Amino acid sequence: MSTADVVFPQQVKAPLFADIPCVYLLQADVVTAWDTFVITCSEATFFHRAGWQQVIEKAFGHKTWFLYAEINGEIDGVLPLVEINSYLFGHSLSSLPFCVYGGIAARSEAARLVLDQTAQRLAARLKVDYLEYRNLKPFHTDWPAKDLYVTFRKEIDPDVEKNMLAIPRKQRAMVRKGAKNGLQSCIDGDIEQFFHAYSVSVHRLGTPVFSKNYFRLLKAIFAEDCELMMITHENKVVSAVMSFYFRDEVLPYYGGGTDGARDLAANDFMYWELMRRACEHGYKIFDFGRSKRGTGSFSFKKNWGFEPQSLYYEYQLHQAKALPDHNPLNPKYHLFIKAWQKLPLSLANLIGPHIVRNLG
Repeated sequence: MSTADVVFPQQVKAPLFADIPCVYLLQADVVTAWDTFVITCSEATFFHRAGWQQVIEKAFGHKTWFLYAEINGEIDGVLPLVEINSYLFGHSLSSLPFCVYGGIAARSEAARLVLDQTAQRLAARLKVDYLEYRNLKPFHTDWPAKDLYVTFRKEIDPDVEKNMLAIPRKQRAMVRKGAKNGLQSCIDGDIEQFFHAYSVSVHRLGTPVFSKNYFRLLKAIFAEDCELMMITHENKVVSAVMSFYFRDEVLPYYGGGTDGARDLAANDFMYWELMRRACEHGYKIFDFGRSKRGTGSFSFKKNWGFEPQSLYYEYQLHQAKALPDHNPLNPKYHLFIKAWQKLPLSLANLIGPHIVRNLG
């Protein structure tokens, strides 16, 4: 299929009417303009950044369709899309797999409309099972949607001590317990130590792990906007978190702890240290990220005093007859999770990336 069937060819830069948006595919020479738009567009998130195209193509080998709408020679809207075609989990076009937020970010309704229409035509051409938008706000209220996910976002007070006092008493006691246990925090780019803490935690939950290469790519491509924090006890890493920085926000995104982390209150201490450092550096929003309703992570974030905010995952069904349900809460995965937890960690880490790359 030619991209010209769906989007305007990249070399065409002469629309018939200057104020009518034209849609193009992201190319290397437009990356800077794309990211400049993302930084300045209030609807855009860290997950709209152009770097995700490289990450997803290099880490997972999926086809990307990063679309942008241009008016009068300026980008006026973006829509990063990824096509996943999996024998086990189906054929999808999504904005954006492996990310909690996505969908269209636009300054004008004209740009939003043309990007939406282009995505729908592309989904039809590709004969995908469904087109998915992962929105912070509802967009296509006429499409089937999931009410499974929420996000947790909260303002960071400029005063460090006020942030500590804003944590509910029981959870605040856990942070102080971690400090009394002699835990220390440090910023460290060591992917190996981060991956060990993360993979132990994920294996404990019975879910497949991402590859080390994926995390190396995130660190390399997003550079200073991707940070690794380690929590150590007696000079050994017990917890670690990979966080993203975007505008005035910090987003702890991947994290975990070793088997001894819970007794040491290492995870509570870790998130407090991240919040404290962010406060001291002038960041204003702590984005605790996505959780499924009724899960342990949902309760953990609630216990920190964060209130859940609904996420709007909307689907336009094409070849599929029903919404996808590829998540650990689906009863059909119960036996798989139990079996996965019994695998040796080294074997789970070897097999996991081949599975998770198709889940999105």
